[in-house]
Amino acid sequence: MTAKRIAIALALLALATVPYWMPGSYYVNVMSQILFFAIFALGINVLVGHAGLVSLGHAGLFGVASYMIAVVVAAGWGHLAAIVLALVVTMIVTAAFSVLSLRAIGIGFLMITLALGQILWGLAYRWISLTNGDNGLNIATRPAPFGISLTSASSFYYATLMIFLLSVLLAAIFANSPFGASLRGTRDQPRRMNALGYHVWMIRFYACLFSGFLSAISGILFVYYNQFISPQALALTSSAEVVLMVISGGSGTLLGPIVGAALVVIMKNVASAYIVRWNLVLGAIFVAIVIFMPEGLVPGAVRLARALWNRLRGKPEAQAPAPSTGAHG
Repeated sequence: MTAKRIAIALALLALATVPYWMPGSYYVNVMSQILFFAIFALGINVLVGHAGLVSLGHAGLFGVASYMIAVVVAAGWGHLAAIVLALVVTMIVTAAFSVLSLRAIGIGFLMITLALGQILWGLAYRWISLTNGDNGLNIATRPAPFGISLTSASSFYYATLMIFLLSVLLAAIFANSPFGASLRGTRDQPRRMNALGYHVWMIRFYACLFSGFLSAISGILFVYYNQFISPQALALTSSAEVVLMVISGGSGTLLGPIVGAALVVIMKNVASAYIVRWNLVLGAIFVAIVIFMPEGLVPGAVRLARALWNRLRGKPEAQAPAPSTGAHG
């Protein structure tokens, strides 16, 4: 427990001092991207890791929040009103999204979310009078909470870091709460949970709402970071990318989606400057993770560290018992 607390303290210290040791504002901006995409991945992890439901349409919810900010600010409203309206509208859309998607589970849920995500992408692409189509929408300014300007890379990073830490805290409270345990119960034993008196559908519905809320927060940070939003943000590839963040880092864990987000964002923004075929390299990394660490980078690294520690201490590794054949003698 002490080692865990020390690791958390060191991680917080490293995050708090990023603008001081990062080589230039570009890399500070990359860190901001890692943080708000990690929030998005944490939202997807609520469904993938805890509910056992894979969504390929959450980029649509992410985009709804982003577009609401751009539309409301362009209409002359303040940033606070834009943020509140973006959260409210995204939660309403998430509720409708969930009611339709939860008509099925497994592959059915995945296909419905895929279809709904494509519908939202199509609206963003074709509703030109509202979204400006493929040309997208620009935002001229960023918020200035408590009079603090967020125009510089460092100030925006610190604002994103505060929201990220609050999101991680919410995700941790959720995962360790009785509701989180009941959600995992609906994933593993839905019939037994129903027999025990739990409302399985409603538990999944509330989980979808929480997932949509984190996705909306990420979408708001995304549009303020870029000061631009286009239909590309709602595309299927965006949803698939975030699902890969969760799976590669380790679904069902708190740190896994964050590590997965860091991996993808660094490959897209840093490694791509040095490697022409960075997509191929990223694909190879995902394949290697699936083969050698099927549980994800974080749980896999913990497993390997424990095995190495046991070997250094001379402790034999636990072996799985031989399967019984049912024969005797």
